[in-house]
Amino acid sequence: MQTTQRSRTKVIQVIVHTIAWAMMFCSPLFFSQGEGNSISWARYLGFCASPLAFMLVFYLNYFVLIDRLLFRKRLGTFVLINLLLIILLAVGLHGWHEFHRTYVMGIPPSSRPRARTQFYLFFMLRDAVTMLLVTGLSVAIKMTGRWYRVEREKQEIEKERTQAELQNLKSQLNPHFLFNTLNNIYALVALNPQQAQYALHSLSQLLRYVLYDNNQQMMPLSKELAFIRSYVELMSLRLSKQVQLEVNLPEDDRGYQVAPLLFIALIENAFKHGVSATEPSFIHISFALTGGDTLICTVENSCFPKNELDRSGSGIGLENLRRRLSLLYPGQHILRMEKIGEQYVAQMILTLKPHVQDSEIGSK
Repeated sequence: MQTTQRSRTKVIQVIVHTIAWAMMFCSPLFFSQGEGNSISWARYLGFCASPLAFMLVFYLNYFVLIDRLLFRKRLGTFVLINLLLIILLAVGLHGWHEFHRTYVMGIPPSSRPRARTQFYLFFMLRDAVTMLLVTGLSVAIKMTGRWYRVEREKQEIEKERTQAELQNLKSQLNPHFLFNTLNNIYALVALNPQQAQYALHSLSQLLRYVLYDNNQQMMPLSKELAFIRSYVELMSLRLSKQVQLEVNLPEDDRGYQVAPLLFIALIENAFKHGVSATEPSFIHISFALTGGDTLICTVENSCFPKNELDRSGSGIGLENLRRRLSLLYPGQHILRMEKIGEQYVAQMILTLKPHVQDSEIGSK
C-alpha cells in the first residue's frame, strides 16, 4: 500500500514538472501566435538556452546541492556554489546570445548599435535574478516535500506505537479476565460442585472468544453482546436469591461493529463490588442503541466495596478500559462512574460505525 502510494506520488511529480517546463519552452510560440507573427527555428534555438540554464540550476539544487549541503547545515557552501553557478551561467548565456546573433541569425557585430554595455548588463542581471528565483523555488519544493515525508513517517510511527500499545492492553486484559472468572468458579466449588463443573465448561466457551475471536480488529456488536450474555449467566450461578439481576440487551445490532471486550470491565466490577452474601443487593445491566449511531451501556449495582486485603484484579480492568477508549474512540466516547447514594452507576456512551474498520485505532 505504501509502495503504491509512493509510486503514484512520483508519477504525479514527473507529470507536474513536465507540464511546467513544457509551458516555459512553448511560451515564445504562444506569444508569437498572439502577436500574429511566426517565429523561426533559428530565433527559437536562441531562446531555448535560457530555459535550459534554469533547468540546470533547478535540478542541480533539487537532486544534489540541497540534500548534500543545505540539509546538512552547510549553508555558506550552498550559497557560494549557487552564486558561482549563477554567475557562470549568466556569463555563458551572454556569450551564447552573442554567438547566436553572429553565426546563427547572421547579424554581424558591425551592424549592431554601439555602446550596448548597459544593455548587456541588464539582460545578464535579469537572467541572474531569474536563476536566483529558480533556486529559491527548488529549495521551497524540496523542503515542502521533505516536511510532508517527515510528517507521514511520524504518523506511521505513531500508528505503529498505538497498535503495539493496544495489543499490550489486550494481552493484559485476557489474564485479568481469566483471573477474575476463576475466582468466581473457585467460590462455587465449595457451594455447588455440579454448578462449578458446568461453570468450567462455560468458561471454556468464553475463553475461545477472549483468546481467539477477539483478535480481530473490530467485532460485530451481536457477538460482543452474546459474550456478555454468556458471561452474566456464568457469574449468576454463584448469586444468592437476595441478589436481583436484570439484564437488558438489544436483539438487533443493526450491523454495527465494536472493539472487543470493552464492556466486560464494567460488568466484572459490578459482580465484584455489587453483591453481598448477607444483604439484599442488585445488578442492573442495560444496553441501548439510539439514533445517531450511539450505544449506551449502563451498569447499576448496589455498593459493597471490597476491603484492602482483596486484591483480585487490582483495578487493572478499569485502567485498561480508559486507555483503550482514548485510543480506539478519541472524541467518540463518554465514560462516567460515580456513587449515587447507596448504589454505584457506570455508564459508557459510544459512537459506533456500521462498517468493519481497516485498523483498530481508526483514523485520527
